[in-house]
Formats: sequence, structure tokens, C-alpha cells
Amino acid sequence: MLDSTLPAAFARLDSLEVRLCLPVNSAGRYPFVRNYFAAVSRLGDGVAWYTLIAILPLLFGSSAIVPGLHVVITGLVGVALYKLLKRRLVRERPFYSHQGVRALVQPLDRYSFPSGHTLHAVTFTVMLAHYFPPLLWLVVPFAASVAASRVVLGLHYPTDVLAGGLIGWVLAAASLAIFPG
Repeated sequence: MLDSTLPAAFARLDSLEVRLCLPVNSAGRYPFVRNYFAAVSRLGDGVAWYTLIAILPLLFGSSAIVPGLHVVITGLVGVALYKLLKRRLVRERPFYSHQGVRALVQPLDRYSFPSGHTLHAVTFTVMLAHYFPPLLWLVVPFAASVAASRVVLGLHYPTDVLAGGLIGWVLAAASLAIFPG
């Protein structure tokens, strides 16, 4: 059952965070900024991550198959986890709650807490860094762009992004601790 104090706590937090959301979201009025973060967001839906995982055997040989499967399975656990949290915590997205925040792309679902894109970006980055350190130059800037895109596009509050990143890191660390590969 949802704690009745949670919506009130989110409302107070939302009123504080919107002060940061508004100027960050307003950067999307520039076409380059909007287009860049919209593309990053779309790729962060999973397209880039699963494409990269699919080509790991081409880059690193057949020894990349088992680590790639480990990353995929952990990613699927992340999907289940963030969907459960969003259904239970029901924090409205900033553009629903604050007139000045505009959604610059269509969200995948209604609620914002935690950021699933950021959860996955961090999960995949931590796991890929563990198994394939040469990919860090590629995945770290992409993951950072995915995280930033959430606020720029008006879809998340900063704490949604921070929570998603923390959950993603814990999920990856736990998965690597259980199955160190």
C-alpha cells in the first residue's frame, strides 16, 4: 500500500526542483540542443545498449557472449524494478505538474520516479566497464547524455535522475557480486 505521506513529500520536492528544471528545460528551445537530447533519449530507450551488446562478440570474440548475456539479464531485471517502483511511487512528471516545463518528446509512461533511462544507462555502463574497459570512452559520455536528457526534455526531476542512477549502480554492483564473471 502506498504511504499517504509520499505524494505530499513529492509535491514539496517538486516545488523545489522545478527551479532547476525550468532553466534546464528551456535550453531545449535551441534546435541543436533539443534534437541532440531527443536523439540520445531515443537511443537510450534501449536501442543503443542492446545494439552494442549484440556486437560485442564481433568486437571482443566469442568470450563476450556470456558477459553480454549477463548484462542483458541484469537490464531486464532493471526494467521490472523501475516499472514496479513507478507504479508504486506515482510521481507525476514535471511537465504535468508545472506549466512552464514542456515535454520535448513523448514519454514512454506516465510517472517519473525513478528515471528508467538513467537506471539502465548506469547499469549498462558499470557492467560494460567491468567486462569491457576499452568501451568506457564510448559508454560514459553516452550515459551522461542520457541522464542529462531526462531533465532537458522535461520528463524528469533531478532527483528522479539521481535515484535512477543510484538504483542502476546498486543493481549492477549486486549483479556483478552475485555473478562476478
